[in-house]
Amino acid sequence: MISAGFRHLVVAFSVAATGLLAGCATGAVDNRGYGAGPIPTRLTACYGYGCRMEKSFAVGKSSADRFAAIMGEGKGSPAAERAAVRKAVAYYEELSASAIGFRDGPKSPVVASGEKGQMDCVDESTNTHHLLVYLETRGLLAHHTVQQNVTRGALVDGRYPHWTAVLRDKADGKKWAVDSWYEPAGGLPDVVELAYWRTRGVWGER
Repeated sequence: MISAGFRHLVVAFSVAATGLLAGCATGAVDNRGYGAGPIPTRLTACYGYGCRMEKSFAVGKSSADRFAAIMGEGKGSPAAERAAVRKAVAYYEELSASAIGFRDGPKSPVVASGEKGQMDCVDESTNTHHLLVYLETRGLLAHHTVQQNVTRGALVDGRYPHWTAVLRDKADGKKWAVDSWYEPAGGLPDVVELAYWRTRGVWGER
């Protein structure tokens, strides 16, 4: 009979091997965001896995107006606002990719760690969190507040550690994961209930 400990070891080894193809760093996520105060005129994108590198870029009038227009589409309801957030994250990623000079691929392969412009889920969730705080600081979030990033997965449960940014619905308190890791730069992020997101990721599932 195979012991539980041996099964856990096999699971951990298998997931670690899968991580050679795609995965995330396990370091802490920067949840500082931009904070209260003056509206930022620059945004920052971190990359290289675990936010090893950063690139700051200006948010000019045209970009600021574009963010406002995107979020204006979501004023009608929480669901509409979440749909607008997806577009805002995608637009932010277009700006950051242009600033960095490289376009991040989907589901960051671990072998790309340290490469310019490539991002793991720590980079992705940190960048998304900062963008959400920027939107909140500008008063562009009518139905949600920005929460601390959260993680799931511990290898022994068949899941590689994975981070996401989070929004909280002001009306019902429900939390929503905003996960941009599965798409290339400029792709629409997943926005799903956080409770559901926490159950996903087994053997690399989305």
